[in-house]
Amino acid sequence: MNQAPYRVLIADDEIIIREGLRESIDWASLGMEVVGEAEDGEEALELALSLDIHLALVDMNMPFLNGISLMRKLRERLPDCRFVIITGHDEFDYAREGIRLGVEDYILKPVNPELLRGVLLRVRESLDGAAKQAGYLKLASEQIQRNIPMLQSRFGQEWAEGQLASEEIEERLAFLGLPSGSPVQLGVVRWPEPEAAQPILKESDRQLYLFAAENIVSELVAPRRHMLIRDAAGLLLLFLWDAVEEEITARIERSLRQFLKITVQAHIESVPPGGAAETLPEVYGRCREAVYKDAQLSPLVRRAREYIRDYYGDPELTLESFARELQVSPVYLSRVLKKELGDSFVALLTHTRIRKAIELLNATDLPIYEIAEQSGYDSQHYFSTAFKKVMGVSPNQYRRGAAFPERPSRR
Repeated sequence: MNQAPYRVLIADDEIIIREGLRESIDWASLGMEVVGEAEDGEEALELALSLDIHLALVDMNMPFLNGISLMRKLRERLPDCRFVIITGHDEFDYAREGIRLGVEDYILKPVNPELLRGVLLRVRESLDGAAKQAGYLKLASEQIQRNIPMLQSRFGQEWAEGQLASEEIEERLAFLGLPSGSPVQLGVVRWPEPEAAQPILKESDRQLYLFAAENIVSELVAPRRHMLIRDAAGLLLLFLWDAVEEEITARIERSLRQFLKITVQAHIESVPPGGAAETLPEVYGRCREAVYKDAQLSPLVRRAREYIRDYYGDPELTLESFARELQVSPVYLSRVLKKELGDSFVALLTHTRIRKAIELLNATDLPIYEIAEQSGYDSQHYFSTAFKKVMGVSPNQYRRGAAFPERPSRR
């Protein structure tokens, strides 16, 4: 495919000079075309901008707008435009000012066609070189854009494993178009183990399911700023620059089971403020440990924990009604929960409710009685007593920023 000719403007107040320049050169053989002529600087400026020229042959001494002023304005508006000065002997010192504007060369009047052709050949080579460079840069940019997911994945993996210094992290965040600074939360999704009744997946199907799982997780955390990658072990690693509610892990597990019929374990933790290079790998390690630990839980305990997450807001929830819903005896359920999670049903329910209360205390201005109701307590007094027993301070003291010795465990 032939390249379109470079567009040339001749700007000189003498018609005989303009005609001589136009007629003395075989422009087509140079890959150029004279697309406009101007007899003063203002006309030249208007034509150059409307025609988007590549090269201007500029007379120094034109009316209304002299050559230097014209080139200065064109340099601002058409930064890639090339200039060749046409000048008389008595204007030579004046013409040298054009060197600062990136003038390619200058030609003395009367113009020697052979000298001009030599200058134009050098200009064409310069334009060709710039076009090739622009093409290479465009190709490189397109390749980078296509590879952004891969680059993000490699970056996220190296960051989580503590292989990057703080300065390098900030540089890569900017290059990849990600939010600056450390994420406020980090999550891991242990993917995906087929249900017992599901046959072993072929690798192609497994990749398809994994891609679908990534889409579901991304939709669940949107529109919050996030990055979702796969780590070297095949885990989904979720960086969150805007915090999500604690229930999101249960929603992720439930949604993937509902739509893809696969069982996953999800865990999200807050990233403490501080050096992103130091704190994030520690959180990553805890998240991985948590999901692998969860994977060892029995199906009954997983269902029980999910049921508590879904129905903690019901003040009538008891061990007996809970066990009846799961179709097991209260004694057996209590024993299994204690064995696998290390807590009784009451402790698990209380911790879930208190975590919800803390979330509401931190994020809302709701009165205490409404927070009690939304957390599953039908009595503000009972709620305050339970909260103080777990946290060491009352809900009002917590909201005012009072110190407390411990937080509820994150299960």
